[in-house]
Amino acid sequence: MSQQVDTRLGELKKTIYNLSGTEFNINSPKQLSVMLFERLKLPVIKKTKTGYSTNADVLNTLAPQHKVVSFILEYRELGKLKNTYIDKLPFLVNSKTRRIHTSFHQTVTSTGRLSSSEPNLQNIPTRTKVGREIRKAFIAEERLVLLSADYSQIELRILAHLSRDENLFNAFKNDEDIHAHTASGIFGLDQNIISKQMRRMAKVINFGIIYGMSSYGLARNLGIGREEAEKYINNYFFRYQGVKKYIEREKEEARKNG
Repeated sequence: MSQQVDTRLGELKKTIYNLSGTEFNINSPKQLSVMLFERLKLPVIKKTKTGYSTNADVLNTLAPQHKVVSFILEYRELGKLKNTYIDKLPFLVNSKTRRIHTSFHQTVTSTGRLSSSEPNLQNIPTRTKVGREIRKAFIAEERLVLLSADYSQIELRILAHLSRDENLFNAFKNDEDIHAHTASGIFGLDQNIISKQMRRMAKVINFGIIYGMSSYGLARNLGIGREEAEKYINNYFFRYQGVKKYIEREKEEARKNG
């Protein structure tokens, strides 16, 4: 797999050089920013203390404006997979057990979630084809299976419980598609005619609201205008007024008691 990824990285490098019209160190944020913002004249999205940002969020925002950006994103993703997993994991296999043994931590993250290190086995990728191939390297012992289980929309269910929002609570009680239910309120349409795109947008809003996403953050995430994002958030709180009151109560509690 390492050789296959190396071959693809070489192809991507040539494509990036051809599209940008120059050779440069793709792994250098400084050289990459010069190519994107000075040579190709793409709009600056974010500045840092050291110059123009070229992080993943910035590149995803720029991707529709020049096709070279998509190839840069793929180059970065493959490079990370190769260096972090493909080349590294085989050397971490225990010679006696023929298994990789990680360390789990219970009190490291601020949210209380378990974390994993040396190596981090909670972050094995699944969204890309190469990532899924990496996952196939993890196999169960004979007569055993690897089981993956996940709560269904647990954050939103807890929100319904804590806020006692009748609309949200009943949607779960009636076993509705919660994202389609939210979309119908945001877009003012019957739930039966909600499109996949509308549902996807509602899903972003559902989970974004829980973690304090602003209209600016929503606009960037969905690729829409700030005013449109503000409208969606207002429509969300109009449908889930109990959630709005709950969030306001929690903010006031934090202001008073920390």
